[in-house]
Amino acid sequence: MFRGSFVALITPFNEGNIDEKSFGDFVEWQISQGTNGLVPVGTTGESPTLNHDEHMRVVEICIEVAAGRVPVIAGAGSNSTEEAIMLAKHAKSAGADAALVVTPYYNKPTQEGLFRHYKEIHDQGNIPILIYNIPARSIVDMSVETMGRLSAMQNIVGVKDATSDLNRPILTSTECGEAFCQLSGEDGTAIPFNAAGGHGCISVTGNIAPKLCSEMQAAWFNGEVTRAMELQSLLMPLHSAMFCETSPGPVKYAAELLGLASSLSRLPICEISDTSKQKVESAMKDLNLLS
Repeated sequence: MFRGSFVALITPFNEGNIDEKSFGDFVEWQISQGTNGLVPVGTTGESPTLNHDEHMRVVEICIEVAAGRVPVIAGAGSNSTEEAIMLAKHAKSAGADAALVVTPYYNKPTQEGLFRHYKEIHDQGNIPILIYNIPARSIVDMSVETMGRLSAMQNIVGVKDATSDLNRPILTSTECGEAFCQLSGEDGTAIPFNAAGGHGCISVTGNIAPKLCSEMQAAWFNGEVTRAMELQSLLMPLHSAMFCETSPGPVKYAAELLGLASSLSRLPICEISDTSKQKVESAMKDLNLLS
């Protein structure tokens, strides 16, 4: 269903409010650079510190600007099942192609609790759902077996896998079938993930190097394996720089350097250190993203 370079979009702010103009321009720029799909209000979009109205507005702007040219997978996760259902319903009504639903953080549900959480969202949301499995941030890791149970449901269509475990795509494909969409949630494993059965990546780095990320994915799916690996290696220092501090701090600083958006985030995400700024600038210069 979804393939290639999808970007986990940042949310620009201006004096504490969403900078709607900058965000709309940013979405347009992403499409012009060859990005294959857009993912508003994920963790990179600072969904934990957006209120409901802001969250929904960001989704709406993204869909309005994209205008059907590329798919939009709207962040709709919560550690409250009822809240996730509400966000999934809004994503559907706004015209999103799918909803990205993270495993419930802090609650630490059992595998049965995870199954029931997604089943309720599936039954009431009426929109294709990608499971977002990111144990490092949510503490809980959805098992392949639980994912297999969920994949039997019509609208559970895929996973954003941020486990960094390259056994997972093969195991997931075996359990869920080859049609189950698997997108890497780790830029550094994008091409190895594809080699293990993946269909692309939901990228942080794509915010500031969308053309290179898109070209890398296109090379892979066109059978240009050597070129894809060359681009993966070329991008690795930038991937590392984007996570030298908690995301989205570094990527928002990089976006500011490119004149795309302010580096402002909402607490508890704060301005990155001078040392980290140097790492980001150096990696960008090495790729000729900055003069």
